[in-house]
Order: sequence, then structure tokens, then C-alpha cells
Amino acid sequence: MWRLLLILVFGLLVRSTHGVAPSDYGDALSKSLLFFEAQRSGKLPQSQRVKWRQDSSLRDGFQSHVDLVGGYYSGGDNLKSSFEMAYSITMLSWSVLEFGSYMELELQYAKDAIRWGTDFLLKATNSFGYVYIQVGNQNHSGQNCWQRPEDLDYPRQLYNVSKQFPGSDVTAEIASALAASSMVFKHIDPAYAAKLLERSEKIFEFSDKNRGSYIRVGPWVCPSGCSAEYEDELIWAAAWLYNATKLEKYRNYIFQNMSKLEAYFSNGSFSEFGWDNKHAGINVLISKLNMTDTESSHLFLSNADKLVCSLLPNSGTSSASFLQGGLLFKQGGSSLEHATALSFLLLVYGRTLGQARRQVYCGETIVNPEMLTEFARSQVDYILGNNPLGMSFMVGYGNKYPQRIRHKGSSLPSKSIHPKRIDCKEGLSYYNSSDPNQNLLIGAVVGGPDINGVYDDSRKSVHSEPKMYINAPLVGVLAYLKSAH
Repeated sequence: MWRLLLILVFGLLVRSTHGVAPSDYGDALSKSLLFFEAQRSGKLPQSQRVKWRQDSSLRDGFQSHVDLVGGYYSGGDNLKSSFEMAYSITMLSWSVLEFGSYMELELQYAKDAIRWGTDFLLKATNSFGYVYIQVGNQNHSGQNCWQRPEDLDYPRQLYNVSKQFPGSDVTAEIASALAASSMVFKHIDPAYAAKLLERSEKIFEFSDKNRGSYIRVGPWVCPSGCSAEYEDELIWAAAWLYNATKLEKYRNYIFQNMSKLEAYFSNGSFSEFGWDNKHAGINVLISKLNMTDTESSHLFLSNADKLVCSLLPNSGTSSASFLQGGLLFKQGGSSLEHATALSFLLLVYGRTLGQARRQVYCGETIVNPEMLTEFARSQVDYILGNNPLGMSFMVGYGNKYPQRIRHKGSSLPSKSIHPKRIDCKEGLSYYNSSDPNQNLLIGAVVGGPDINGVYDDSRKSVHSEPKMYINAPLVGVLAYLKSAH
């Protein structure tokens, strides 16, 4: 009885109705996967469902005699970031591995989304001694050049890392994506899965032997707010490679290098997780892999427990900040990134706790898996419209959602409506317009509200830009909530 009471009290603390209909997680899941099709770059397949998009960036890499056509535009600015793309593919793969059995008809679309990304990552890592980490220039992003991806008919700037100029953070994340995705395709396309895994091992070795952060490439790939740390990505990649291969060398690598993370963990980084910080993800993943059978490895289990206690608002030990309405909030243009990524980790860890018949002790509060599910549900419900603004932050979901998102392709008329090329400056009239976007980017989750709970529905606001890395972990969360609804 006491356990049921705790769950009910927790639900009341983090959820409120705000007069909206219950969330339709199945509809949101379908739409969230559709978003990835709208972000595709390159030659589009006949199965493409987002019809206002057409072929784009068909000359990427040609000036350097490499084929970098394909992949995804990471957000709304037509840049292809291998770091953000790889993290998104890692999380989509983890979503399928963990929650794929709940996806039903959407499972194939999720696998298609993963393969579209891994095909590009194989290209980006196909040049000996070089890994391509970005296509496109920051000078052509934002209001400097407001242009459709379909009009990118010129060679675009390429950025790479190498032995002389390493980028272990981005290359190790690519290794993680390839290892995780190899597990997705292991039984349905063994040859492709083997290719992914072989490349993952090679890129991991390259990342470890040539250590350094990619931010040395300059502001063209990381204009602000990027972490110079890369040890977390190396251990994250080793954990995924151990998951995929079960080779002891990757397990040993983790324990031999974990001391490099302990200082970060002691400063509270155990609750950080996103495209350029893997600390919380490492703890949850390693705890799940049953690698906590030695005294030193209990650090990961302990920090996963600390993550739980730091996030749950009624735990008595919570250090997290919440907006009115219950949204977990951390500063940045993509505040919803944290809500989706950390909700995913809590669901995964909740399943790990359930399988081990464990609970987490947060002071005098005993936390069980059901409470972690309720927390994740509260975050998703906020995103889908159960919030003080009464609006969904997913485009096309519900009756009220963002209309003027910071996304070039969505805001400009499609080629079928406006066949003539739109150059950089000509597109600025659409950027500055207060009219709704020309094309509906269904399923896109925008950056979210600011620290005051206010959302500025304007293309000029960084909070209105959708990103792959916001949607990717949300896919798995929605699949699980759909089954548990």
C-alpha cells in the first residue's frame, strides 16, 4: 500500500491536466519518425513520405573527390554535423534495441531512419586517415543565408579530423553509432551489420590512438557551448562495442579508463547527457550490461542511482530545476533535449531495476521503476501539450503547435510551388516574415520554452529550431509509453 501511495503522490506532483486531452503516444511516435524523413539530404527514395522535400545537396564532397551525399540535416540550418547525426543514430538504435517490440508498424520506419544515417557515417569514415565531421559552413547558417536545401547546388565546405588534428569526441560517437546500429541489423542484414561493426572497431581504435577534441577545428564546427572533453565519448564507445561484441578488451578498456571520469562525476556530471556529454548514459548503459560485478565498477551503478535521486522532484535529494507545469529545465537553446534524453535513460534504468528487483534509495524515499515511468510520462505529456501554455511543442501534433519554426526548408516554398531557385538573400523575406511556415514539418520537436516558461514562436528565436538529437531519444520513450498507456 505504501508503494502505491508513493506512486500516486509522485504522479500528482509532476502531472497536471491543464484541461487537455490525454496524450496519444502512438500518433506522436508516428509523427516523430516522419520528422527524420523531412531531414534527409541527398537523393530521396521513392518511399519518401514527406512530399514537399526533394533531392538536395547532390554534390557534397565532390570538390575533394569524396562522396558525402546523403545523411541528415541536423537541424534547421542545412548543416550536416557528423557528431549530432551520430548521437541521434546511437539513440535511435538504442530505442529500437530497448523498445522496438513496442513500435509495431513504426519499427520499419525506425530502422529506415537508422540506415539512412549509417550509410552516411560509412561514407564519412571511408577515407584513410580522415573522418569528415561536417558539411556546410556556419557562415551560411542562420540569417546569413536563408535557402532551401534543394537549392544547395554548389560544393559546400568540408571539415575533417585526422591524426594531426584529432577529434576523439566526434569520431568515438561515430563508433558508438555504428556499433549500436550493427546490433539492430544483426539478424535482418548480417552482412551490413558486420560492415558497421568492423568500421566501428576501426574508428574506435583511430579515436583512442589520436586523442583530442574536435573543437580545435574552430568556430566553424562549434561556434559556442561545446565541451572540450572527449574521454566520455571514448568510454561510451567502448561500452557499445562491448555490448555488440562481448570482447573482454572493451570491458577492460572501460575499467582502465574510468578514473578519468571520476572527477567529472564528483562535480555532478552524473546527471548530464546529450549529444556532446555522455556521462549519465555511460552509467545507465554499463549498469544494464551487467558489468557491475567488481568493486570498482559499482561507481557506475552508484552514479545511475544518483541520477535518479537528482531528477525526481519528490525524492528529497533532487537538484534539478523544473518549470511551472513540471518540465525538467536546463539552460540552452534546446531545453527539451534534456527532457527527452534523460526521460529515455530513466525508462531504461527502470527496466534494469525491475529485472534486478532493485529499488533506489533517495534519502527516506524509496524509488521504484513505476515512479521512473511516471516521471518520463510527465515530461512527454508536457511536450505534447499538457503545460501552462496549452500548446504542443511537436509540430503537427494537437490543435496548437509551433507555426514559425527556425527551419529553412519548412519556411520557404517547396520546389513544386516555387520551381525557380531561391538564393541566400532572396530567402530572407521569408525569414523575416510573421506568416506561418510554408510547409508543415510534422513531428519536429522544437527547442522549447525559456527559463520563464515562455515560448517565442519566431524563426529568429533559437528556441524554435528543431534538432535530430531532441527527437531521437523521444522515439523510444513514446514507443514504451504507447505500450504502457
